[in-house]
Amino acid sequence: MAVLVETQELWQAVVASIVAGVGVTSIFSVAIWSAARFVDFSREDRPIAAGAAAALGLLAAAATAAAVVIGIVVMANG
Repeated sequence: MAVLVETQELWQAVVASIVAGVGVTSIFSVAIWSAARFVDFSREDRPIAAGAAAALGLLAAAATAAAVVIGIVVMANG
């Protein structure tokens, strides 16, 4: 009998897309939040806090870019 739908592979794709979608969105929102905090702390003359916010924002932006690159590589090889 022919298998019409590979449920195991379909379920893995659904779970992976939900995790990736929520994860990348959350990481990018941290980058946006950090940028806003950097501006606020810079205006309040709090250079250490501003630097920490900038570092966190850069890390989150780099993680977002890495997730996008990994997604493109996976799609190109799959």
